[in-house]
Parts: sequence; C-alpha cells; structure tokens
Amino acid sequence: MEPIRRDVRVDLPPEQVFALWTDALDRWWPRAFTWSQDKLDRIAIEPHVGGRCYERGPLGFHLDFGRVIECEPPVRLVFTWQIAFDRTPQPDPAQASEVEIRLRAAGPSATDVEIEHRHFERHGAQAAAYRAGMEHGWDELVRRLAAAAR
Repeated sequence: MEPIRRDVRVDLPPEQVFALWTDALDRWWPRAFTWSQDKLDRIAIEPHVGGRCYERGPLGFHLDFGRVIECEPPVRLVFTWQIAFDRTPQPDPAQASEVEIRLRAAGPSATDVEIEHRHFERHGAQAAAYRAGMEHGWDELVRRLAAAAR
C-alpha cells in the first residue's frame, strides 16, 4: 500500500522544528485529533529510541499512541502509529503503521520537513479506508505545523 507523503518548508531551523514534533506537540496538534479533546493537558513524543508518544488528559488520564523506533535529533524521527482504524489504541506494534519525519536545513532559519506515514497494511481489513481518511488528517497537520513555526 502506498505511503502518505507530505512536504512543507517551515520558518525555523531544524532544532526548533524537531522540538515542535517532540516537546511542543501540544502547541499545534489539533485537540480534535486526541482522545482528551478540549481537556488535553499534554501531548508529546519522547525523543529517544523507546520513547513514548503519549497524551495526558484530565484526572490522570494517560494514553500512549506509539513508540519511537529511530531518533536522530534534529534531523530524523520515526515512531509507530498505534491507533487503530476505529481510533482505539492498538497495543500490538505489529499491527501499527509508522511515521517518519525527516528535517533538512533550508538556509539559516528554515527547514524542509518530509513526512511519510507508511505500512497501513498492518492495520488489517480496514487499512485502505484508514489510509484514505488519514490523507485529510496529514494535510491539516502539515498546515498547523507550518503555522506554529511562524
């Protein structure tokens, strides 16, 4: 199954864009794309191999939605996407897709960001429908990432 690929240039150096993907994800990630919605307290990716991709909500709510499988700050981050077609957590990484973020300096204060979401077939029978739905989601995420960098 063909991966989803998105490219965008953002007006920050790679180190700061990497931080947007890890420590400042809650500054730009849509609340509608989380389980906690408007009650979201934190969403982040721990920038090291084995690091958690997680969200924290009210009253101690905590949910992991992936794990970092490759990390090369500030140029590359790969994590599992452990969210099933029905938006439930998928604890089995063998049934998870992967997201790769590649960052390349484009001058002193800009970065070219390449995003690839791949291995949708691991999501099972609904993989094609899931991939189709994620097209719009990644368009929105790329738009919001660029806006957060301004």
